[in-house]
Amino acid sequence: MKIALIIENSQAAKSSIVHDALKSVAEPLSHQVHHYGMYAAEDKASLTYVMNGLLAGILLNSKAADFVVTGCGTGMGSMLACNAMPGVFCGLIADPTDAFLFGQINDGNAIAMPYAKGFGWAAELNLQDCYRKLFDGERGLGYPKERAQIMAKNRGILKELKAASCHDMLTVLKSVDQELLKSAVAGERFEELFFANAQDSAIADYVRRVRAS
Repeated sequence: MKIALIIENSQAAKSSIVHDALKSVAEPLSHQVHHYGMYAAEDKASLTYVMNGLLAGILLNSKAADFVVTGCGTGMGSMLACNAMPGVFCGLIADPTDAFLFGQINDGNAIAMPYAKGFGWAAELNLQDCYRKLFDGERGLGYPKERAQIMAKNRGILKELKAASCHDMLTVLKSVDQELLKSAVAGERFEELFFANAQDSAIADYVRRVRAS
C-alpha cells in the first residue's frame, strides 16, 4: 500500500517526528511511505489544512496513494477539508483506540491527527501505536464482530451518498481557486512522487498544466 504523508504549515517543525514514526511502522509491514511535505517550517511551498484536504483528494482519486496520513494542530481542520473531497473518508485519530475502531468500523482511506493538542512527552510512541493499529492486519473486519455485516453495508451506503453529493475530482480541480490548487501541488517532491504513481491520466494532466501555468 502507498501511504501519503501530508503536514501543514503550523506543524511543519514536527515533520521528521511524524515521518519517522510512520516509516518505522509502515515499512516493516511492506507499505511505502511517500512524504509530500511540508518537510520543515522554512519550506517555500507552504500547506494550509485546506490544502491538505485538496491534496488528499488529488492523491486518492488519482490512485497516486492508497491512504493519506495528515493532520494539523487539532486535526479537525484537516479532517473537515479531507471529507469535503469526493472519495475521501477521513477520521480524526488521537489515540490507538481511535485508530483501531476507525480501521475496523469505518475502513476509511485517510486520517487526520492532532500534532499540537496533546502532543507531549512520548508523542512519537502514540503515533507509532496509532499507525500499528491502522496498518498491521486487515481493516474493515468490524467491531464488535457480530456487527461486521451491518457496518460493511453502512460503509457502502455512505460511499453512495458521498458520490451523489460530490462532484468528481476533475470537476473539483477545475472549479476551485486555481492559485489555491497551484499552491497545494507546489511541494518540492510533488512532481517526483505524484506523476510516477498517479493512475488517472485526466487528473494527472490537469495538475501538470496547473503546475506549469
